[in-house]
Amino acid sequence: MARKDIFSSVMNPAPARAERNEALSYVVSGASRSIKSSFEELAKGSVVELDPEIIDGSFVTDRIDDDDEAFQELLAAVKERGQDSPILVRPHPSAPGRYQVVFGHRRVKVARALGRQVRAVVKPMADQDHVIAQGQENAARSNLSFIERTLFAKRLADLGYDQTVIKSALALDATTFSKMQSVASHVPEAVILAIGSAKATGRDRWWQLSKLMQVPGNADKALAFVMSNDFAAETGDARFSQVSDFLAKSKRTVSSGAAASKTWAAKDKSVNAAIKDSGKAFTLALKAKNASRFGAYITDHLDELYRAFQEIQSSKPGD
Repeated sequence: MARKDIFSSVMNPAPARAERNEALSYVVSGASRSIKSSFEELAKGSVVELDPEIIDGSFVTDRIDDDDEAFQELLAAVKERGQDSPILVRPHPSAPGRYQVVFGHRRVKVARALGRQVRAVVKPMADQDHVIAQGQENAARSNLSFIERTLFAKRLADLGYDQTVIKSALALDATTFSKMQSVASHVPEAVILAIGSAKATGRDRWWQLSKLMQVPGNADKALAFVMSNDFAAETGDARFSQVSDFLAKSKRTVSSGAAASKTWAAKDKSVNAAIKDSGKAFTLALKAKNASRFGAYITDHLDELYRAFQEIQSSKPGD
């Protein structure tokens, strides 16, 4: 199957400002070629052999769990005919003499298991180019599930990357990105990790689960359920169905009459908030070490905050 050439921006970088623009636009303008042929064309003459013990994983993970069956198939293939295509690494940014995987971590794992060197292309690159190359290679593969890509996008956001970079790295359309944001915001990560990669569970089913999670109390119920003895399905897809069915049994759906709940946390984790809005009542509960001081600040500035709110409302068309 043809795949997009994801290497032009990382193998042949332009000057700093242009390099970023090329990388961000690549998913739209890149020529369609297979990863293997593109890589070997661009990396010709640059492949080296490295000890897998000096190669570390990427600074942002893109998998929830490894597919053991797929790994065993790759292990057998490499054992029989060798490593078909090289991996991409960069010199480790904080550990001299070591390298960091941009993509190809399973091939590194196979090389360790077989006691072999791993064929690699070494390319110095900045963190942003690293995550774009890693994300675009993920987008070209079919074995990363929706929820694995969602967590990868969330981790990029947590690292401070903006929406343009994330959407470009994962070749996301606006609808998919919006649903990823809903899932990442409302489904606790502990529940996602307990469910696992859920390879056959797609975007819309996860989005529906995120809607169920917005029912007051459901997130806590789900967390308790995945830690209980009743949560015992063998595969991620079956575990997803268990959680979804468990929450659906309450027969409580998100509606205009139900209180909508969400949470907020400062980037430094010094304060977080639990927010509930029923339409008639709005509550904001602050916790953590700066909760009292931040709450006092809000209280002291309620008059000016409300004046600012009224000015914004009065300036809206039709108001």
